[in-house]
Amino acid sequence: MDIDTNGVRIHVEERGSGGLALVFLHYYGGSSRTWNAVAGDLSKRFRTVATDHRGWGASSSPADGYRIADLAADAEGVIDALRLTRYVIVGHSMGGKVAQLIASRRPCGLAGLVLVAPSPPTPTLLPDEQRETLAGAYQSREAVEFVIDHVLTARPLDAARREQVIEDSLKGAPQAKLAWPNVAMREDIGVTAGAIDVPVIVVSGELDQVDPPDTLRAELMHRIPQATMHILPGTGHLSPLEAPGELAAIIARFAEAVGDGR
Repeated sequence: MDIDTNGVRIHVEERGSGGLALVFLHYYGGSSRTWNAVAGDLSKRFRTVATDHRGWGASSSPADGYRIADLAADAEGVIDALRLTRYVIVGHSMGGKVAQLIASRRPCGLAGLVLVAPSPPTPTLLPDEQRETLAGAYQSREAVEFVIDHVLTARPLDAARREQVIEDSLKGAPQAKLAWPNVAMREDIGVTAGAIDVPVIVVSGELDQVDPPDTLRAELMHRIPQATMHILPGTGHLSPLEAPGELAAIIARFAEAVGDGR
């Protein structure tokens, strides 16, 4: 389905039913499809809602408006449109930074936060050359394949998931591809993240090269004192695709706990 909100059309994949909803926000280069295996498992017990950020997947691609606050407003609009009254946000990488901003606003109905290999709330400052490389990482099939093999994953993806990553990465709008490394990645919401007051779990891949566990310990964990960290052994940055079953089990345990009010 598509939902018009915040001046854009956001594509949404919804499955399952139940009183507690899980809202999935994807990484830079992904789409709602990134969550297919995880949401497919969890939809047997929960209502699952996965969105395409503006400029990615099947959502519309405005010329501008790709700051963290814009992406957060899009997600908040989807939550309001679907009238979710109790939900957990699951944010991956870029989506994790968006999720932190939403949670910091303490919205009514938010029961918990799952941050999967999240971009930290503090600015990620790269040398100009590295930032330009990142901005161009999704410009060709060959470039995407290099990033998959040498940066994003530690476990090999099967053929279908690998092709999905390539398709999603190439499909992103040029302005969306440029906005993350040049704008949103450099934003500082570190102080804001300290306002998060719901239960939080951080799931990090042991071999993540993008946002490794040590970076998250230094830049994120002390800002959200109630957060706990779970390390996925032998996993890189794309745990929703590398280890979907393991990740789904972690999310399920967390959702059941916060759904019971614990």
